[in-house]
Amino acid sequence: MSGERIGFGARPGAPDAWVRRGEGGPAKAEVYTARLTVDITPELRGRIRIAAFRRGVTMAALLRELLETRFAGEEGA
Repeated sequence: MSGERIGFGARPGAPDAWVRRGEGGPAKAEVYTARLTVDITPELRGRIRIAAFRRGVTMAALLRELLETRFAGEEGA
């Protein structure tokens, strides 16, 4: 190495106004959701994954559907 400085170009300026306003970002969910963590065996996870794949949905969508079906008539405890 010769000890010379290597330039990386001009520094980026301040973000454009649309960035500060949040335009063009990801759409906000229509319905508030909460994260749920459940410990399951690797075998059960595999069966859920295969079932979701066969139906062409995500594991999360499949589990939401199952939970909605199971707890359909129970409003607030």
